Amino acid sequence: MKKIIVIGCPGSGKSTLARQLAELTKLPLHHLDLMNWNADRTTVAPEIFLERQRHVLKQDSWIIDGNYGGTLDLRFEACDTIIFLDFPLDVCIEGVMNRIGTVRSDMPWVEEEVDLEFLDFIKEFPENSRPKILALIDKFSHKNIYQLISREEAEEFLQAMKKAFEL
Repeated sequence: MKKIIVIGCPGSGKSTLARQLAELTKLPLHHLDLMNWNADRTTVAPEIFLERQRHVLKQDSWIIDGNYGGTLDLRFEACDTIIFLDFPLDVCIEGVMNRIGTVRSDMPWVEEEVDLEFLDFIKEFPENSRPKILALIDKFSHKNIYQLISREEAEEFLQAMKKAFEL
């Protein structure tokens, strides 16, 4: 496990799990939101976002957290490990609601309220984004794949990783 992607619906805890894995593995952590967004809530040009990702993907080891479907195939191709937080929709919505007003290292601003367009994206994730992710998982089935379906399962995964790294 030297090149890890952590994907899943917004609110599933991708950034939290990625931070915990980075602490454990000492691999450099990269948040796609920080590569794509400016502090004023505008996005960088698509070619800049793509170049930032390519720069990270060339490195010997990394953890990248985030989806961004337009470039997901690049990360699937380059990684050796895929962690898909495949949680129920209500768990993800609760996760987004719980982080309002919280300073986060993976975002260049503090979310003060739920953006309704973002909430619609989350609600549509199971029908729109999840099938694309599952198709990529099938295509790249030779990689190390962890499809975790609950926060409890994610915690068990993390505990197993801690034990493995203690050896």
